[in-house]
Amino acid sequence: MLQNCKSAQERWGGVSTLIDRWLQERQEVLVDFCALGKINDFDSKNTLHREKLKTFCEILVDYTSAGHFEIYDQLVQECKELKDSNGLKAADALFQAIDTTTEIILDFNDKYLETDDLKTLATDLSQLGVSLEARFSAEDQMIDVLHTAHSEQILSIP
Repeated sequence: MLQNCKSAQERWGGVSTLIDRWLQERQEVLVDFCALGKINDFDSKNTLHREKLKTFCEILVDYTSAGHFEIYDQLVQECKELKDSNGLKAADALFQAIDTTTEIILDFNDKYLETDDLKTLATDLSQLGVSLEARFSAEDQMIDVLHTAHSEQILSIP
């Protein structure tokens, strides 16, 4: 998953400042996710565990919000301006996949903001990891379909 993130950043990193920042946030999400995954026994009394979890949740929600309220809108707007109806159809399907993962992310965040019980955290992290992988794949496809596919058109606009 971390390698895929690096590839996406290399592939689309220069596309726009907004996407660059967003891909950097994605990398931070993955680094923090992996750091939590290395903890074998979560202890609710361990302030370091709670702090790592809190930081992870903050970065995860920031990343998710940026996607929904900045990146996706920009990509769809670009598609609309270039009158790419096929791209807009593809975007609808990708949004559905992303929305499913958003619910899982928000549920995870809500659960761990409200509880000190970390007994199920390892299981919840595993399920979250599967969702993040699906989300990153859909986001990469969205960037490819809605931005990279338009690169030549954008460059040729006077």
